[in-house]
Amino acid sequence: MWVITLIVGVWFVAAEGILLWFTFRYRKKDGVRAAYVPGKSFRQTGWILIPCVAILVCDLAIDAFGERVWKTIKEKVPPAQLQIGVEGRQWAWTFTHPGKDGILGSPDDIVIPNEIHVPVGENVAFTLGAADCLHSFWVPELRLKQDAVPGRHIQGWFRATRPGSYGVLCAELCGVAHGLMRGTLYVDTEADYERWLDSRIAAQPASQAAAFQAAPTPAPQPAPKTGGKS
Repeated sequence: MWVITLIVGVWFVAAEGILLWFTFRYRKKDGVRAAYVPGKSFRQTGWILIPCVAILVCDLAIDAFGERVWKTIKEKVPPAQLQIGVEGRQWAWTFTHPGKDGILGSPDDIVIPNEIHVPVGENVAFTLGAADCLHSFWVPELRLKQDAVPGRHIQGWFRATRPGSYGVLCAELCGVAHGLMRGTLYVDTEADYERWLDSRIAAQPASQAAAFQAAPTPAPQPAPKTGGKS
């Protein structure tokens, strides 16, 4: 984060400094008339072309360095110890955890609105869907963000390395109550996760199977292949 802040801060100060300098340098003066600059000479067009080329070079450099990160995050999906379902709808998140059988999409699944629990340090694969309109599954602290598109089940993964609670937001303007669409990701120790899972299973009503059928959960997906993050 501090690297991004430093880069953006340097460019901000430089841009504002140049703007102020030009404002002072070419301010209104008595006896000096404003001139029309058509930009026909290389020296004049250089003020436009050189910054454009500099920005293009920076963009290409970012793309080149980001390619390796993109492949690690999006293409090399590692084996996951836990698979969950995530669905966005106006205006809440629905999370589906596998029950004791560890299989997502079975009758003992645990369906919870706006609350997700995962063990710390384990790879978690998720299947993301949207019930009504475009949403975006966003956990800022994990640098995790993925659009949820109606009609599609999108695969992704993450690994939380520190226990705690983190906000789950929607990063896509999805309606008048978009700002209220919030959930919480709880990153538990292994023991705490097992205790939570046992408590949820004990709290499940006998009609869990019927509730499962009624819940808008994504279709079960095969386990990811090998390697990455979303």
